[in-house]
Amino acid sequence: MSDGSERWREDQTTFQRIYDTLVGTKAFASASAFAERADCSETAARESLEQLTEMGIARRREGRPVGYRRNDSYFEWKRVESLAREHTLDELRARVEDLVAEDEAFQEHFGVPEPDAVSTSDVPVDDHAAVEDRWDNLNEWRTIRRDIRLLRRAIEQKGSRSDSGVRA
Repeated sequence: MSDGSERWREDQTTFQRIYDTLVGTKAFASASAFAERADCSETAARESLEQLTEMGIARRREGRPVGYRRNDSYFEWKRVESLAREHTLDELRARVEDLVAEDEAFQEHFGVPEPDAVSTSDVPVDDHAAVEDRWDNLNEWRTIRRDIRLLRRAIEQKGSRSDSGVRA
């Protein structure tokens, strides 16, 4: 075991290590896989994962073995809450305007309304740099779209707090 993982094990509870492992888990994995990654027993991993599932932080898939993964909806909600708390309405609106302009630039550049409509057939397979550049651009465009959606939710949330008399 490396010094970093020993320190991680000593400085954090089993629950914290399972949570940290869950945050990076987008595909379903068994309790034993979590136990291995978090350096704990399978029983302790399962108990922590069940608690995280009850809290809405994890998702559970029935089967043999039962699988667990992060609940993306929870992490999106958490991000929206953070944006609404840390920024003013004007800051959020300005950021949306900037991202909408970037989104429009991507639409113009690729000549399609959304990243999933971009064809990759026009890029030579043997031109690795061009293929990588195309994927990087499409990933950036998808990130911009996601950020616009989250920022708009934060604006709605912050606006509804202001409307209800809650200090925003």
